Amino acid sequence: MIKASMLSIGAYIPEFELSNIDLEKMVDTSNDWIIKRTGIKSRRIAKGENTSDLGYKAALCAIKRANIDKNDIDALLCATISPDYYCMPSTACKIANMLELKSDVLALDISAACSGFIYLLELARSLIESGIKKNVLIIGAEKLSSIINWKDRNTCVLFGDGAGASIIGATKSDFNIMDTHTASDGSKGDLLITPAPGSVNPISHKIIDENLCYMQMSGNEVFKVAVNTLTNDVINILEKNMIKSEDIDLFIPHQANIRIIDAVKNKLGLKDSQCIVTVDKFGNTSSASIPMAINDAFENKRLKKGDLMLLDAFGGGFTWGSALLRFNGENL
Repeated sequence: MIKASMLSIGAYIPEFELSNIDLEKMVDTSNDWIIKRTGIKSRRIAKGENTSDLGYKAALCAIKRANIDKNDIDALLCATISPDYYCMPSTACKIANMLELKSDVLALDISAACSGFIYLLELARSLIESGIKKNVLIIGAEKLSSIINWKDRNTCVLFGDGAGASIIGATKSDFNIMDTHTASDGSKGDLLITPAPGSVNPISHKIIDENLCYMQMSGNEVFKVAVNTLTNDVINILEKNMIKSEDIDLFIPHQANIRIIDAVKNKLGLKDSQCIVTVDKFGNTSSASIPMAINDAFENKRLKKGDLMLLDAFGGGFTWGSALLRFNGENL
């Protein structure tokens, strides 16, 4: 029986680093406060690069590590909330063109915020296990600096830019995507929102004057819902697959806030050695967060072929999801 498998991981990290000390000079905040509340020490900012540029560079890395011909890729799926263009063309189409993929490749964007990469895993898995596609390139890419109000201390300290990519391919190996779960609750969408532009708030002087084109978040409310939702979700996927916490090689959560990560980790009884944390150096990169964290573990040789990963994420929408998979990429 054909299964879907993660054949590689890659990432692109923008060069420019914006530290908490730098932010102290921009808004009314402090390094100590940011670290205590979020665990973030710095984040990367893309200068002179678009979201498609970030995704393209991450994709090149993932394709090379998967050791496949790029012409064997028959679908490219991109998760982003900071696309090059808000209507068209899609960022996925731009990246497909930059990679010079064959002209009939499926290319599309999805918008699931911080849960985007897990949504992509589920979509890629479905395409492959149904027999429709054989090699799917999935990309989480964000230039969140383009939708942040740099005068709003409640949001500008949290987010960064970057991209992560993976080749999901057909396999008969036991090192496959074992299970995925995705869900949503649109009733709380206004707690984490970018109000404009869109059909609700079309282009006008109002969206500029009222800063409606920037991300807005009710932090305390989001925190409470995230912890409870993620804890229940990961417990359910482990129980469904009859896997114990001690069987997990690496817990790789969405890197939003160290307090959320610690709360879920402690509820599961996981050890620090099982948990991958990159929020301190990259901040919250939304859909790019999980693949960037997987790549960080891979490049630091904490992730090896056959390792069992537990992924989880929670984001605007609200959306959330979890995944269990064994890495099937070749070791560095």
